[in-house]
Amino acid sequence: MSEEAKAEQAAPAKSKPPIKMIAIVGAIMVLEGAGVAMFVSMTGKAPDQAHAADLSTGPAEDLERTVEVPLMEEKFQNLQTGRVWFWDTSIVLVIKARNETFVKEELDRRKAEIAEGVSMLFRKAQHGQLKEPGLETINRQLASYVNRILGKDAEGNDRLVRLVIPKCRGIQAD
Repeated sequence: MSEEAKAEQAAPAKSKPPIKMIAIVGAIMVLEGAGVAMFVSMTGKAPDQAHAADLSTGPAEDLERTVEVPLMEEKFQNLQTGRVWFWDTSIVLVIKARNETFVKEELDRRKAEIAEGVSMLFRKAQHGQLKEPGLETINRQLASYVNRILGKDAEGNDRLVRLVIPKCRGIQAD
């Protein structure tokens, strides 16, 4: 055997790249992509529906949202000026949704006690405190009283987030 023949046998034969195989795999990938795009467009929401889609929060975040619970709507008497004044008042509690059941049950259970405590705060309040533009003093006193009634939640936080007095109108009775 000649040296040329030995060299040809030792060197592997160069083969052409499998162009047909590459073309077939590429065609399958393109068809798969087109199929996925068609499936998504057929099952997905239209752009106008997608814009109006409900983006509500998950269940854990729903518990952290705040809800309003009416405490009472009443007319309270105040005699601190020497004259009789009636304060037509509405009081609302802002609490977290996770505490709503407990707070409503506690308010129902201790309804008379709470009515008496709030009434006492209005009777003892000075006339200037009830005439404050933001009702800061009476709001702070009521929030403190309600926090004592409702206590703390399992994490040690106050159940009351905020106390709102949307209506507090003084009417002179004389």
